[in-house]
Amino acid sequence: MGSRQVSTTSWQGRHVAVAGLGVSGIPAARALAGLGARVTVVNDGDDERSRAQAEELRSEGITVRLGDGDTLPEGADLVVTAPGWRPDKPLFAAAEAAGVEVWGDVELAWRLRGPDAAPWLAVTGTNGKTTTVRMLASILQAAGLRTAAVGNIGVSLLDAVLGEQEYDVLAVELSSYQLHWAPSLRAHSAAVLNLAPDHLDWHGSMAAYAADKGRIYEGNTVACVYNAADQATEDLVREADVEEGCRAIGFTLGAPGPSQVGIVDGLLVDRAFVENRQKQAQELAEVSDVDPPAPHNIANALAAAALARAFGVPAGAVRGGLRAFRPDAHRIEHVADVAGVAYVDDSKATNTHAAEASLAAYEGIVWIAGGLAKGATFDELVQRSAPRLRAAVLIGADRALIREALARHAPEVPVVDLDRTDTGAMPQAVAEAARLAKAGDTVLLAPACASMDMFTNYTKRGQAFADAVRALAAERA
Repeated sequence: MGSRQVSTTSWQGRHVAVAGLGVSGIPAARALAGLGARVTVVNDGDDERSRAQAEELRSEGITVRLGDGDTLPEGADLVVTAPGWRPDKPLFAAAEAAGVEVWGDVELAWRLRGPDAAPWLAVTGTNGKTTTVRMLASILQAAGLRTAAVGNIGVSLLDAVLGEQEYDVLAVELSSYQLHWAPSLRAHSAAVLNLAPDHLDWHGSMAAYAADKGRIYEGNTVACVYNAADQATEDLVREADVEEGCRAIGFTLGAPGPSQVGIVDGLLVDRAFVENRQKQAQELAEVSDVDPPAPHNIANALAAAALARAFGVPAGAVRGGLRAFRPDAHRIEHVADVAGVAYVDDSKATNTHAAEASLAAYEGIVWIAGGLAKGATFDELVQRSAPRLRAAVLIGADRALIREALARHAPEVPVVDLDRTDTGAMPQAVAEAARLAKAGDTVLLAPACASMDMFTNYTKRGQAFADAVRALAAERA
């Protein structure tokens, strides 16, 4: 299957407003201009970087309006927005009043697909999206298929659709923001990994957030993959309008029932895509083939396997793909062992749901946590994780919220509260954690918070942790 045949006729003479000069806005503006549309980019910012980007686009015949992202350009008949622009922006109210459609970059990519375009296997969820999509791409490659991990990672969707490379199938990561602006997306099969409160400031409510996640199931043709341990994901499947014959496929860390994938005696097994699912199960891989074999990562592997099997991938390719897969940095990444203590970097655990999954993977934890809470509360997280905690070291702007939850639900756990939000706090946090840890313990960076109070992003935070751990190891060598 290809992805290069794109009709240009419908774009000639159209006036499209592109909202935002970001990583999705600039490629969208160029793609639309290349197809013959008249493009006006609107952008809130008017800083030095924006001016340089605007100058480059203007040299290509694209109009750019800086410092005003709220007003709909006169004559615009379509708005293509960056996914992060909130739905309550005045620009979108103006578009609605004028009867002008609003698409996101994913919707644009979907509409630009050629007649023989590669089908999409799509993944969303509060946590685990990137890992699952990369696992899926690895499995598809092991089956000999031409594929790529696209969306929020790897190749951009627009590049995948418009580029010269041809694909058999795409593994697509989609955020709730992207799904909100993608009304006509129809995947071959899709998975919602889990649902927990996140980005509620953008969506306005948990119900709206869940509804946007659920859009991924609309029009699925083969399988809607859900988390059997998370009822909300199954509810989204029940509410979805799918093609006739599309099946609900659950994944579980227990023994699977019919139409599920799960675990039996240390094996990943399939009771969904076998001839007699009432009585038969197909071995797909061993739990030890999953790296790392933490419970939430095994769940990611099962979801990836279910989507691959929905596409007809043989069982052997699931094993081969999982064995070949290596996780990205800062996702439950083992950094080093120092004096019998394991140091693990899960800086990507930027919300309570992700942190809880990370904490569940270890016993005897000295927990490094804190940052920007984004409106989160920590009582449930601490309650559920308290039996595993040896001690806690708190950093960041909203550390008091975690300290108070620890005082309420784990008063016996020693807490070090580092009253600083500079990047130099991390070496001190690692030193304090090393002092508190005993041989056999795990020092775990699982902040349950965003990083921007102290670091540019979670990657920089994780790197600071890893650097501090390696310095500690060198000092004690």
